[in-house]
Amino acid sequence: MKFLDAEFVQGFIRMANDGWEQGWHERNGGNLSYRVKPQEAESVKEEFYPGEWRPIGTTVPALGGEYFLVTGSGKYFRNVIIKPEDSICMIELDESGENYRIVWGLVNGGKPTSELPSHLMNHEVKMLATGGAYRVIYHAHTANVIALTFVLPLTDEVFTRELWEMATECPVVFPSGIGVVPWMVPGGRDIAVATSELMKEYDVAIWAHHGMFAAGEDFDLTFGLMHTVEKSAEILVKMLSMRPDKLQTISPQDFRDLARDFKVTLPEKFLYEK
Repeated sequence: MKFLDAEFVQGFIRMANDGWEQGWHERNGGNLSYRVKPQEAESVKEEFYPGEWRPIGTTVPALGGEYFLVTGSGKYFRNVIIKPEDSICMIELDESGENYRIVWGLVNGGKPTSELPSHLMNHEVKMLATGGAYRVIYHAHTANVIALTFVLPLTDEVFTRELWEMATECPVVFPSGIGVVPWMVPGGRDIAVATSELMKEYDVAIWAHHGMFAAGEDFDLTFGLMHTVEKSAEILVKMLSMRPDKLQTISPQDFRDLARDFKVTLPEKFLYEK
């Protein structure tokens, strides 16, 4: 099978373009990665041309030998759909989970996203936590979420509760809540460690003044999660622009009733009385 004809590659390209069309990826902002299934990697192996091994910048032993489809560092999401072979790449990890090599893509040179340590550490956490079900990690510069990190306390409890209150579907879509990482220099091990710690509990982590990280089983679920959180943030930004307080909202008991009927578990730490 031709690499670009593979269903998982087409799904990756579509998700990247959807994010661009949402306005979440100015210039070279944001990144996306997908942990490739063994049968998917096997189906496109004829086009592989293994490159040199390079250090990841962290160690992810549980991911040893895995393949990942990732966006390239400095590459523009708007170009993924028209120049995928230049904008994305497939990488292989060595058995120790310490090094990677490019096996397809970035034909004009380059390397995987600068956030590769964060992506792989989060992939490892979610893979171990879900028995391998989660395969997508997505980072985008979602404007409304970023705006809220300048005016809300940077706590999991406040961000989760405020975003849950903005749309009834939110506690159903992200019932475990949202984690918040205070501002840190992106691209290094420290922010990767901080994010992966939050991902043990949540599927969404907000990077203060920077954007959002989301994890999911497939492209649709992960994009839908990101989209839902950002839409909720947009509603909150609009509400705060009209007045600083709410005349009515969803109460803690309302949330408990919702959780019962929709068969989800909502942590009590988010159901505090205001």
